Amino acid sequence: MTLTLSSSAFADHGEIPKVHTCDGADTPPPLEWRGVPDGARSLALIVDDPDAPDPKAPKQTYVHWLLYDIPPTTTTLGPDDRRPAGAREGVNDWKRPGYGGPCPPIGRHRYFFKLYALDTMLGDLATPRKDALEKAMRGHVLEQAELVGTYERAAKRSASR
Repeated sequence: MTLTLSSSAFADHGEIPKVHTCDGADTPPPLEWRGVPDGARSLALIVDDPDAPDPKAPKQTYVHWLLYDIPPTTTTLGPDDRRPAGAREGVNDWKRPGYGGPCPPIGRHRYFFKLYALDTMLGDLATPRKDALEKAMRGHVLEQAELVGTYERAAKRSASR
């Protein structure tokens, strides 16, 4: 069985609900996966936005969440399940651990939720940034699944006089 990743909050390439963004409660969307391969010792999740700051002229990939050493028996994450027992978090581009939801300054951005099945536990990486996490994962990825969501903030209305 192939590793798959989905959300009950949005379809692949669908719009991420406001509650999971900076305009709402900023809670992570519920995620579920199937098909963790035999031999997986842990899972890692990277959520990022390659369209920052402007999808018409992207300059960086903005990191929203890094979660690793997720037990391979875990099959869901929900808004209240920010970190399963034993899992560790890295530092997002708000310079803090944990989930930081979509908050695009302009235009409709894409948010990539990437789940990796690894043949090892990564251990304490001292709250890594994305590049350090990816380096630690190198050579250990058994399978990968991806889910893409989009979000665009409502235009601010100017006060009429």
